[in-house]
Amino acid sequence: MEFNAPAGENLFDKARIVGKSTPRIDGPLKTTGTAPYAYERHDVAPDAAYGWIVGSAIAKGRITSMDVEDARNAPGVIAVIAAPETKPVGTSPYNHAPLFGGREVAHYHQAIACVVAETFEQARAAAHLIRTRYDREAAEYDLAELAPQAPLADGGKALHKRGDFDAAFDAAPVKIDATYHTPDESHAMMEPHATIASWKGEELTLWTSNQMINWGKEALGQILGIAPEKIRLDSPYIGGGFGGKLFIRADAVLAALASKAAQRPVKIALQRPLIFNNTTHRPATIQRVRLGATRDGRITAVGHENWSGNITGTDGEDGTAQTPKLYAGANRMTANYTATLPLPEGNAMRAPGEAAGHLAFEVAMDELAEALAMCPVELRIKNDPGAEVPGDPSKRFSERHLTRCLKEGAERFGWSKRKAKPGQVREGRWLIGMGVAGGYRGAPIQKSAAGVRLSGDGMLIVETDMTDIGTGSYTIIAQTAAETMGLPLDRVRVELGDSRYPVSSGSGGQWGAASSTAGVYAACLVLRRAIGEKLGFDGDSADFTDGAIRANGKSFALNDAGEMSADGEMTYGDFQSDYDLGTYAGHFCEVAVDAYTGETHIRRMLSVCDAGRILNPLSARSQVIGAMVMSAGAALTEELAVDRRFGYFVNHDLAGYEVPVHADIPHQDVVFLDTLDSVISPLKAKGVGELGICGPGSAVANAVYNATGVRVREYPITLDKYLDRLPAIG
Repeated sequence: MEFNAPAGENLFDKARIVGKSTPRIDGPLKTTGTAPYAYERHDVAPDAAYGWIVGSAIAKGRITSMDVEDARNAPGVIAVIAAPETKPVGTSPYNHAPLFGGREVAHYHQAIACVVAETFEQARAAAHLIRTRYDREAAEYDLAELAPQAPLADGGKALHKRGDFDAAFDAAPVKIDATYHTPDESHAMMEPHATIASWKGEELTLWTSNQMINWGKEALGQILGIAPEKIRLDSPYIGGGFGGKLFIRADAVLAALASKAAQRPVKIALQRPLIFNNTTHRPATIQRVRLGATRDGRITAVGHENWSGNITGTDGEDGTAQTPKLYAGANRMTANYTATLPLPEGNAMRAPGEAAGHLAFEVAMDELAEALAMCPVELRIKNDPGAEVPGDPSKRFSERHLTRCLKEGAERFGWSKRKAKPGQVREGRWLIGMGVAGGYRGAPIQKSAAGVRLSGDGMLIVETDMTDIGTGSYTIIAQTAAETMGLPLDRVRVELGDSRYPVSSGSGGQWGAASSTAGVYAACLVLRRAIGEKLGFDGDSADFTDGAIRANGKSFALNDAGEMSADGEMTYGDFQSDYDLGTYAGHFCEVAVDAYTGETHIRRMLSVCDAGRILNPLSARSQVIGAMVMSAGAALTEELAVDRRFGYFVNHDLAGYEVPVHADIPHQDVVFLDTLDSVISPLKAKGVGELGICGPGSAVANAVYNATGVRVREYPITLDKYLDRLPAIG
């Protein structure tokens, strides 16, 4: 089924299930510990051996020798796979760094060996008996040193101009020119990367933790050199991904190789240091933002340059991603540069590009507002671009209500009580400040398929390889199917994450919810039509409600159709290329900073979101407040510390890498606007899970400035960067 024109009125506009707050149907399994996560699949591989991956102790160079004999002879050891003895595995379009094999070392903690033993403890102990010698190669690991020579990304195409930025900026009576730094960040998900692998002849099954099942299946086929159709991936539950599990990593590759060597199932979970250094992370950025405006606040010049690095010199963190979309300005320039930086691989992390970009651009907007002596909310509203995309006027916004987000947010948050001059509000020893930021995250849509079938007992079973990474996919898919087929929610069963099911969009890029539900809707329409053909009515015009069907003045029971099944896929027509599909938010924050110690506490946060139809407000709120916490971490605590001598992340655990939690923020609130986007899909719904990380960190930073009068442009905003500049205590 192709979606080739904006959606008109349909059954979702009169929905009884879709759009209603619904407890997650997988919740009881998770709260009782019975949801089957990858490493716990004892039911599928009860005799699995244990694997332990050894990571390289250097960042760049060559293995000159590896002695594994003591490990092979250790108690309980079944097999040892050593990189120098193994031909390097293949590569895939989804991975930048080598995953295993050969003597060359490209980054710290690259997998160089795997020990398989009867018990976890035996595998770990034997791994420590492996003695490896290296020839270390000198390299530069400092982004600031490499940035000046970094080439433009995307083959030199990552420079975009409109109008004459240089002339407009020079002529602007009010201007800002500031440079911001964001650090390398880790996904730090709760569930580690984990896989159980088992071979049956030439066929391989992986029970793994992966967000994109079909990508994983295709990539693993290329990496191992086998046909993808001989591979099955099964990932029904994922304990957090945030983009870190979009791609096949060393746990899956080594589990597959180890299982073949041991001739039995092997299970591997990456130890936490390897999650930080062996898998992917968000690359650091250096961002220069220049804004020019008239004295009444009209922006005339927008310049945003971004530098980041990656192991291949490609696909860094493009902090300019949101800049062409947010605010008006006739003269514009964005540029994105990527250095070759031999740290562990950088790749997608929740809202890649925009999450880091807002931390610079939305703070620069705050600085411009101060230079203009203008309210930061008013400045943003004044520069609303209208219907056309500022960076590409050939495109229109499909739906955009950022001004409404900012106005409603300001009223709800009590923004009128904010003091424009910093450092003016005190409560005892606390300096109080408020901050605001706008937010934008693209709303891409992907083709997605599903299968649906009616069972003999009146249940509707939905099957799709879509994943649930803690986002509530099970529930919104069940809601969509129940709504379309006219069934109560408890008559729908959803099966996810198995590559034997129809190929979905997968979970990533904020496209998962909107895409996968549209695919389920397409499958249900095929089933409705098949039922109509069987029972003698038009399935498109019939009314399916409460397990009954009314058509042509007749009534049928859904069970009258008997056992039936159908597959369907939603694809998208070219008409969408005329639009920018995006989501928007107004983010507000209040902080308290201890005037004596500089300790910062976030007291309350609010996000007002414009993301089309919200399929399940209850789980959508959870997504947004979780993203707000991540954004607070980016602003205040999270930083992968780079050892610039030896090229690795020093704080590669959850003790040294400080992740905030909900308990750190006493009050969080989310408001969803009652908007619909008819351009995106029949459900008129867009994703929201990444919008929540685009902007709140900037609101935190702006609030810290409003509280203290100290502007910090290097994230995270830690005590060492402002303690000596706090206002004098009177």
